[in-house]
Amino acid sequence: MQAERSSALDSPYRIVFEWSVVEPGMRVQGRGVARVEPPYRARLDLFSRGGERITAAALVDGDLRIPEGLPDLLPQSTMFWGSLGVFRPDRGMGLAGGRWQRDGLAELRYRPGEDSELLVVLARNRIQEMVRRSNGRALEDLRIQLVEGERFPRQATYRDHVRTRELRMTLESVEHVESYPSDIWEPRR
Repeated sequence: MQAERSSALDSPYRIVFEWSVVEPGMRVQGRGVARVEPPYRARLDLFSRGGERITAAALVDGDLRIPEGLPDLLPQSTMFWGSLGVFRPDRGMGLAGGRWQRDGLAELRYRPGEDSELLVVLARNRIQEMVRRSNGRALEDLRIQLVEGERFPRQATYRDHVRTRELRMTLESVEHVESYPSDIWEPRR
């Protein structure tokens, strides 16, 4: 599919961003670093304002790795990739339908399970929004703010409606880097 090919990682990058998590009884914010490289490897570290690591995760293809004892604040693989502007549906997620609109938008529907659906809205083959529903009710969603000519989203907002949690990441900087050492994809506490 064109959206997958055009959003695939083309080289290693280091992405720095501001982040915040809001859920009942908790508000936390800080800075984060995403390290990504082809074909589909990503490492995300979230730090508090004081520099303390809050959580870490690595996503290798579709395998999300979070060290034991660290909070699970991040979306699962399809939306995790989506927050980086990469369209990468989980394996086994069948395309259930779609439609093209005159304004350049496309809506694709996937079936990740029997009772659920993932709606993906693309603008010119780039992710704009993802919504996972079950029985007509939104379970989680991801909204992306894109800027023409920029590789990565300016802002990604993920909402987990079941946990009543919102994670927002706002881009600060992007740089091309050399390949990362292989141990980076195995985060440790």
